[in-house]
Amino acid sequence: MTEETGSTENSAASETPQPERQLLHHVEFGSGTPVVLLHGYTIDHRLLLPLEPAFAMRHGWRRLYVDLPGSGRSPRLDGPVTAEAMGEAVLRFVDKVVGDEPFAVVGISYGGQLARHLVAERGPQVLGTALIAPLVKPSGQRLLPERQVLIRDEALLASLDPADREVFAGIALYQDDAGWSAFRDHVLPGIRAHHRGDAAALLKAYTFARTPESRFGTHDGRHLVVTGRQDHMVGWRDQLDLLDHYPRATYAVIDGAGHNVHLDQPDAVHGLIGNWLDTLAVERR
Repeated sequence: MTEETGSTENSAASETPQPERQLLHHVEFGSGTPVVLLHGYTIDHRLLLPLEPAFAMRHGWRRLYVDLPGSGRSPRLDGPVTAEAMGEAVLRFVDKVVGDEPFAVVGISYGGQLARHLVAERGPQVLGTALIAPLVKPSGQRLLPERQVLIRDEALLASLDPADREVFAGIALYQDDAGWSAFRDHVLPGIRAHHRGDAAALLKAYTFARTPESRFGTHDGRHLVVTGRQDHMVGWRDQLDLLDHYPRATYAVIDGAGHNVHLDQPDAVHGLIGNWLDTLAVERR
């Protein structure tokens, strides 16, 4: 994509169908220890690109920004759309692109559940995870704060396309020029590029039948959990339950941040991600 100058784009998609299952599309930066970055529901890899400043000032990290099945430029699943099928597609990607190397994972929202699935299935290989506003519990079972809007620019909202305004106003904590710019560049493209039918099907089987942690108990890698104090979508309380399973985890709840915590408070999140990466680097020596 033109906005990703200096990256390497990879996809097994072609005009002629191949017998082998298509590889998930991904955008790659850097070299060194692999880091698999997994986005959330109904968006694509572009949501996580604002994390690049935390990586760019450090050497030795090969960043793999993945489009999940049916999102961005990745192929759709060839069977039922379930959490288990999404998890299997991510496992195939890791086995093909990462191989047997140790790797780290960053997962945001729904991608956080998939990151934990990788811990369950490839635990000894996983150095650690950074879970940003991770999904922990199904809808209807979450402890959520009340919806808040900290800044609302009525003139800006009136100027937007009605469809864009509805989705932006439904999630954004800061409904001003800066908030809209971040949303327009990193959220809206994925919303426009996902398969609606598959997204609707996934909602019926959104979480794993068995939670990832029930499959491994504890994991001693270096983990980071970042939540937004004003996140009305997945909240910040349920994520505290993860700490029992990740004894070397850092947990942070950031005030002035909603579900897209890394867009609302980029400096704070970059600092936390940077510290996590530095800790992983020490462990790898």
